[in-house]
Amino acid sequence: MSTTGVVLPSGGGYHYGGHHPTVPASSRLTANDSAFLPYDYFPMFESQPYNSLENESEPYHIATNGHRGNGTLYDYYDCTASHGNVSYLNVSCETILSYSIPLYGYCTPALLLITLTANSLIVIVLSKRSMASPTNFVLMAMALCDLFTVLFPAPGLLYMFTFGNHYKPLSPVAVCYAWNALNEILPAMCHTASVWLTLALAVQRYVYVCHPPAARTWCTIPRVKKYIAYICIAALVHQSTRFFDKSYSLVTIEWNGHQTNVCHIETADWVHEYVSEDFYYTFYFSFRILFVHLAPCASLVALNVLLFRAMKQAQMKRERLFKDNKKRECKRLRDANCTTLMLIVVVTVFLIVEIPLGVITALHILSSLIYEFLDYYVANLFILFANFFLIVSYPINFAIYCGMSRQFRETFKEIFMSPGKAGGTKKECGSSKYSLVNGPRTCTNETVL
Repeated sequence: MSTTGVVLPSGGGYHYGGHHPTVPASSRLTANDSAFLPYDYFPMFESQPYNSLENESEPYHIATNGHRGNGTLYDYYDCTASHGNVSYLNVSCETILSYSIPLYGYCTPALLLITLTANSLIVIVLSKRSMASPTNFVLMAMALCDLFTVLFPAPGLLYMFTFGNHYKPLSPVAVCYAWNALNEILPAMCHTASVWLTLALAVQRYVYVCHPPAARTWCTIPRVKKYIAYICIAALVHQSTRFFDKSYSLVTIEWNGHQTNVCHIETADWVHEYVSEDFYYTFYFSFRILFVHLAPCASLVALNVLLFRAMKQAQMKRERLFKDNKKRECKRLRDANCTTLMLIVVVTVFLIVEIPLGVITALHILSSLIYEFLDYYVANLFILFANFFLIVSYPINFAIYCGMSRQFRETFKEIFMSPGKAGGTKKECGSSKYSLVNGPRTCTNETVL
């Protein structure tokens, strides 16, 4: 959400108060790159300068301006004035309020409660000892990452959009740092971990289905726990510099007819001194687009195709076994196929919401670094809705597990509906009770996790 180090669509240099340096082209990329955040990847207007007390000021007001190039009219808060040219933190300057307020002020709180409930139930069910399996540990880690992706920015969403404080500048400095961490950095970190965990899930399933001997070595529960820890650490390292790449300081401006302290934003000194803004933002966003968006999504598409092909081959083999009256092997293949199908559905839902974000982010980078061709009003609007549908997608996994996994439903009933009874009604399958791949087996056409 921050406007630090951003050159906006017109291509004009972003000037800080005082020395007015022009920010390099790579810094046109916005600092807010979390795939969840309700604020935009892309700034919509010129930099948001304020009038210092030494200058004559104009009132802070709502304006309706035509978006250049397409004639679209939309409301925004006019953060510009006749004098002064220093950035400050104000949410209304950076989002399309006519869409942000209904989407993130009214709809998102309800979705937050649904996600909190659904993902908490997933974690409770999958953490049961009877559900312990390598696949379930990855699914549980994904649920936690998605949950925290929504939880961290929740206080800011409620304060800004639900309670109508979006027009107010933020202060003091501690609040601005907290806002940056909770609404940009931590959600981006959790979402990055979720993306890599989804890729790990698909790779793990591919190894199970196509290379079963390797699964006995590489896909054990202890190894999977280590992989999850490595992924979370890598996501933290990827976002670690973002905690320190901006500097906030309090300045006093005349805002809405009153003298008000606001947070002035600048790129941190260490970025200028040791790496330069150009290199820093180019490296960060290039890494993100390659290893958080494009490469994982491309790999997941390829793995989904391979898994679907392997599932079809296993189905044909199962039909042959059924004709030969080999019921035990037939049940084993049926369980494996159902699990593969469920995970294909989980990955597909992820790709439906993730691929558009990756594409628009890549286009933004190209437009910022090479040639400016992107319509930033459309881009902002696209990101608003893409982020919103990403939030909508988080509780869907709970519905998938309930709809496609009998074991998940039975464990859920055992915990919440009939404690101590469900366990006594379970039947043993003809195959072994436990599977290296899926954990406990059930006599059903539906999958076990």
